[in-house]
Amino acid sequence: MKIVRFAKDDGMQAHVGILDGETVFVAEGEEFVDLRKGAEVGALADVKLLPPVEPGKIVCVGLNYAAHVTENDASRQVPDEPVLFMKPNSTIIGPNEPIAIANPEHRTDFEAELVVVIGRQARDVMESQALDYVRGYTAGNDVSDRVLQRKDGQWVRAKGFDTYCPLGPWMETDLDPSDVKVLSRLNGEARQSQTTKSLLFSVPFLISYISGVMTLDPGDIIMTGTPEGVGPLTAGDTIEVEIGGIGVLSNPVVNRAR
Repeated sequence: MKIVRFAKDDGMQAHVGILDGETVFVAEGEEFVDLRKGAEVGALADVKLLPPVEPGKIVCVGLNYAAHVTENDASRQVPDEPVLFMKPNSTIIGPNEPIAIANPEHRTDFEAELVVVIGRQARDVMESQALDYVRGYTAGNDVSDRVLQRKDGQWVRAKGFDTYCPLGPWMETDLDPSDVKVLSRLNGEARQSQTTKSLLFSVPFLISYISGVMTLDPGDIIMTGTPEGVGPLTAGDTIEVEIGGIGVLSNPVVNRAR
């Protein structure tokens, strides 16, 4: 099932819907428990898609594909445990919204990622039961200022600017995360192409590990890391993140207004 959040008639009031083919229907029931298809809203093309979830927490995993570990820094070592960091909620934008580059003079990269959406409260979850706590999956882009990332030695500022976490286009509830294709295209040219089989730490392991650090609540998301092939964004670009079994998240790129 594809769950969308959308607005109609140029408004920004969020509604939850179910996408069936190219048609959006009202979603009835509890968002993170049991939704069913209600009245028809209309064509997908006639609604504005919003970020598919409003998370309480954005938990991110760095260096989770071996080839990406050293692609920007040959001295980095493959981690023994997941590298965790967080992004503020103000980074989130939806499909087709512009990524606003805060420091155009800095290299600012795209990072295509599979994103996990938590469906029920998770604390100290066993890896064998971890997927029972998932509501669905979506596509994400962990936009990153490489100059500040190197300068600061930690990643919050580099990855925390407004608009630096596009999510979408919707949440897919029926997906096996063990072997999903993760791709990116910059201005139509393929840049990243890898499957989650290459994750250093699997989705169930990440849920278990993170839930041993912090309680995960319904709607919280886990960004599972990016494969090799990241590259810089510039104003005028369009970056697409495609996750197999989900869809394509597309965002234009502009410079931040000062």
